[in-house]
Amino acid sequence: MTPRSLPAALILGALCASAGAQSAPDGKQISTQGANGAPACITCHGARGEGNPAAGFPQLAGMGSAYLDEQLEAMANGSRVSPVMAATAKALDPAQRKAVAQYYASLPSALDIDKLAATAMHPAQPADTGAWLATRGAWDKNVPACNQCHGPGGIGVGANFPALAGQPAAYIAGQLRAWQQGQRPPGPLGLMPAVATRLSSAEIDAVSAYYAGLPKAADQLAAQANTAAGAQK
Repeated sequence: MTPRSLPAALILGALCASAGAQSAPDGKQISTQGANGAPACITCHGARGEGNPAAGFPQLAGMGSAYLDEQLEAMANGSRVSPVMAATAKALDPAQRKAVAQYYASLPSALDIDKLAATAMHPAQPADTGAWLATRGAWDKNVPACNQCHGPGGIGVGANFPALAGQPAAYIAGQLRAWQQGQRPPGPLGLMPAVATRLSSAEIDAVSAYYAGLPKAADQLAAQANTAAGAQK
């Protein structure tokens, strides 16, 4: 390359880099404006990915990007049945799904990890079915404690086990029933279909309600602990 041709080569390289940057999917833009005919994610999942408990739409903020991308792919190819999300997932191409997954993973979760983790130390009673399943499991039916995979207080663990605390009860229950009916991929080690099929409908509702109410319960337990500590001073 001659010195005279060098500036032209640099300009061409800059233009190519600029074009590549412009063509890269913008996860935030997809979430707020939609893409390829798909609606904006914020319509159902909230402006900050906080979800909509009243409507049963889950929180996405702070979830692992690999997990979210995997779920979008599963809904796009039909291995995870979702009448609400299927059309949206199919409308986005793989790069767009990955971009929006990374965007939501970058948002801060509203969960107070320390408070939620502390709830795992609070003794559950057998009569409290939801808390018992979450923290102790049902070993007579070969059902491990949910917290063993999803972390103390349902805070989530790694890329494959999402947070459950604060998710809408209807959403959690719906996913457990989807596994019962073979409408979701089995996930790591095929654990979830094996667990879900051993739970009764009442147990599903109980453990779903437990996790949905856990952030509020964690706040109450923390307040009680603070009050007790203050009384001892």
